[in-house]
Amino acid sequence: MRVISGQFKGRRLNATPPSGIRPTSDKLKETIFNILATRVDGATFLDGCAGLGGIGIEALSRGAAQVVFAEQSRKACGIIRENLQSLDITEGYKILEMDLAKALGLCAREGLRFDIAFIDPPWDRDDIYESAFKKLSEAGLLAPDGLLIMEHSKRKEMPESWGDLRRTRSLVQGDSALAFYSLGLEA
Repeated sequence: MRVISGQFKGRRLNATPPSGIRPTSDKLKETIFNILATRVDGATFLDGCAGLGGIGIEALSRGAAQVVFAEQSRKACGIIRENLQSLDITEGYKILEMDLAKALGLCAREGLRFDIAFIDPPWDRDDIYESAFKKLSEAGLLAPDGLLIMEHSKRKEMPESWGDLRRTRSLVQGDSALAFYSLGLEA
């Protein structure tokens, strides 16, 4: 696993995932950030079900102002901390070592609004997808022109809409798929 572009371009990250963690491939990560392009610079970014933190670290490398890593695995959070330390990143992030629903609840209580929310739960955990849709739709966690990206199995059908969220784009790459949602603007 490596940083694709930005300040830390080419730097390698610790990529030995604990059991049950499936990191987003470098190829898919590159696709995501090519689509996001300049939206990342200055953004408040959520890396939900962060795993090893590769997506959030890529966002920091590309100029995100604040990244929230939400991950319930203590071991994975330790790897995120090691990767941030190896890149000498000391600010602009928060690691929430808890399940995604609790992390989103905490973010809502703190008044956080995400410009970009990337969520990649274990693909068989429909409850996490549903909880994330519900919290992001109802708790005002997305900025008015914010974007939600859900990574999922290409065999899983994602809803066209959920509350105020509308799917604006879908993309399949290998076994993975991405569903993009917004409150108004398209990806």
